[in-house]
Amino acid sequence: MTGLPTADRRSARKSDHMNRIPLRLLARSVLLSAIAVTQTFTAHAQPVLTTAPLTKAVPRDVGMSAERLKRIDRMCENAVEEGDVPGIVALVARHGKIVYHKAYGMADNEAGRALKKDDIFRIASQSKAITATAVMMLWEEARFQLDDPIANYIPEFSNTGVLQTFNEEEVTWTTEPVKTPITIRHLLTHTSGLGYGVIDADERFRKMYARVGVTDVVTTEPVTIAENVKKLATLPLHHHPGEQFTYSEGLDVLGYFIEIVSGQPFDVFLRERLFEPLGMHDTAFYLPEEKAHRLVRLQKPENHVWVGYPVTFYDPDYPIKGAKTFFSGGAGLSSTAKDYATFLQMYLNGGKLNGVRILSRTTIETIMQDQTGAIFGSDDRHYGLAFGVLTKHGQVTGGLGSPGTFDWGGYFNTQYFADPKEGTLGIIMKQTREQIDDETRWKFRLLVGQAIDD
Repeated sequence: MTGLPTADRRSARKSDHMNRIPLRLLARSVLLSAIAVTQTFTAHAQPVLTTAPLTKAVPRDVGMSAERLKRIDRMCENAVEEGDVPGIVALVARHGKIVYHKAYGMADNEAGRALKKDDIFRIASQSKAITATAVMMLWEEARFQLDDPIANYIPEFSNTGVLQTFNEEEVTWTTEPVKTPITIRHLLTHTSGLGYGVIDADERFRKMYARVGVTDVVTTEPVTIAENVKKLATLPLHHHPGEQFTYSEGLDVLGYFIEIVSGQPFDVFLRERLFEPLGMHDTAFYLPEEKAHRLVRLQKPENHVWVGYPVTFYDPDYPIKGAKTFFSGGAGLSSTAKDYATFLQMYLNGGKLNGVRILSRTTIETIMQDQTGAIFGSDDRHYGLAFGVLTKHGQVTGGLGSPGTFDWGGYFNTQYFADPKEGTLGIIMKQTREQIDDETRWKFRLLVGQAIDD
């Protein structure tokens, strides 16, 4: 396929992908596609994310203090000057209006390139909420139930077992049958028992994933999510599904699941069903050549200087080079602060933005409910179907927002939160590994809250 024009290669890949979908599921997908509308328009008014000048009058219009927002300036400036991070893009919005959006420091210290507020960041695990949203969009079309076994759609999971014994020298193992099959809900909530390969806390699983050749996080190699998920299905689980919370590649499995149910390549589904309707034009798994210069360099501290992060188990330049075939639902997307704020604003609006409804308000209420109970292991937050969600106890801790505030972050040091009660959201983007003294995450969140003035 390498000799074909780009459009023809894409068509050929889609044809090959469709040939791998079970006929039973393909027929159902075609039938449901005929009756489903890709997006529905809504006449109800809702906030549209807009940029406003950072003046006393404009923040005041949405109940924010311009003077108090300047505390974010000082915090970001100090973090860069003291070498805690090489650069920061921070964005704050309330009631659909951006009241703060600035860039500080460098996008690439070695090249001397200053950071700009529309630069593009690898968002890693911030991809998870987007993939979960896509799953729930298909769920709203009655394509499946959340407690359906994933083996109904990906048969390779039919014989999955839980790790029983492990031979460290030979890297072999035995399993016991699962008490209950892995469901779509388990995959959404990190309770399936799957692990995370090279970054797994359990060395046994790191070795097993490496032996089978599972791709973790991202790659420049010519790997597909279908190939990777089928390898995952051959591996033992940490525990029986539903019994523990283990952060995992479950959202990668769901990326492949979306391909099967929708009949579209995962990247195409996200672009057509989510990114284009919301106007998220800078969010994708891979960047076109004309946007490559906007990618922020991944950096690490070395002898008190920020330098480019080397190739390890992944190549940090994956979004702009390589095969560009691996669509990691758990970690693969790149985006801007503005684009991700747009995604969060859709949630704050009850599932709609710019005249388009993505999800029902009732679906969002389900997404935000406690899906994992005590096994999540935190009194401050519970875990829903896409986010960590702040509890009343978490509010008491201070500086985190109102109960119901939802949040998460990414492996390359990006974070976000959105507070439905206050109508606020905050995005803080950095692009580092191995940083030691970065306190911008908690400081930024606290400083957004203290700037509310109504």
